[in-house]
Amino acid sequence: MSSTSLDRHTTDAFDTLDVRFRDVLGDAPQLVKVAEVDAHEGPVYADGALYFTTLPRDGRVSIKRLDLDGFGATGAAVVREHTSAANGMTLAPDGRLIVCEQGSLGEPARISLVDRETGDVETVVDALAGLPLNSPNDVVVRSDGTIWFTDPSYGHLQGFRPEPALGDFVYRYEPFSGWLTVVAFDFDKPNGLAFSPDERVLYVGDSGANHESGSFDPRRPHHIRAFDVAGERLVNDRLFAVTTPGFPDGLKVDADGRVYASAFSGVQVFDPGGELIGEISLPGAVNFTFGGPGRNVLFITTDTAVWAAVLNTKGA
Repeated sequence: MSSTSLDRHTTDAFDTLDVRFRDVLGDAPQLVKVAEVDAHEGPVYADGALYFTTLPRDGRVSIKRLDLDGFGATGAAVVREHTSAANGMTLAPDGRLIVCEQGSLGEPARISLVDRETGDVETVVDALAGLPLNSPNDVVVRSDGTIWFTDPSYGHLQGFRPEPALGDFVYRYEPFSGWLTVVAFDFDKPNGLAFSPDERVLYVGDSGANHESGSFDPRRPHHIRAFDVAGERLVNDRLFAVTTPGFPDGLKVDADGRVYASAFSGVQVFDPGGELIGEISLPGAVNFTFGGPGRNVLFITTDTAVWAAVLNTKGA
């Protein structure tokens, strides 16, 4: 692992397509390589550290913590050595990590809780009406404590999960009652998801253009859909934006309602109406999260490194 100072000229790292992107960048945007590390998915910022899931190695995925000091990394530690193919993560209200574990041929897929200090794990939900989940991909928590997550069948397509017993659904889980419900059912491969700042809209990426690892079929979905949140249901489904080149994976929203989505070329930024206004140029970007003391740093994972984009906006 190593850290560096500024690794790219700011004029090269940010592509302005609309003058409104200047509100995101401010006067002095930076793109900095924080550390060379196998950061793959699920980045979560908490208490001065970045948590992430590692690249799969012989079927094994770990959860690691990268301790940060400004734009430098002071050390990396393993939070949990063995997970069941952990992918997306977010923070639980009690400070633990909520983890999407995709499962294996011998282990169930599940949403789990992982203690950030001890690595202790607890299953939240792993089935709908007795039928096993496919391979949960990404997860968010609403302010009412409900857990919303996507469950595409990538695990089966990639050979480490059995034949699906359920569709490629988007779910809402009520932890107080233990009730799991399907809120969207007609996705090809639901992937990243994020709420608008007021939580009235849920954005969900469909990465169906990617099936087998490394594949891309432009005739299949590679777009973001938006839904209005009506209590326990999603209504008013509409196309928000099409991601090109590539397909949306990571998805986040800033405090002003702009939507950020990863693509083959980096992280694309859309205004609340779905118009692409700019891009953080970083080929290989996988996922990202807002963090830092001012919540104005976008930490981006690329499988081989963690980068930090210093912006003029804050995460929602």
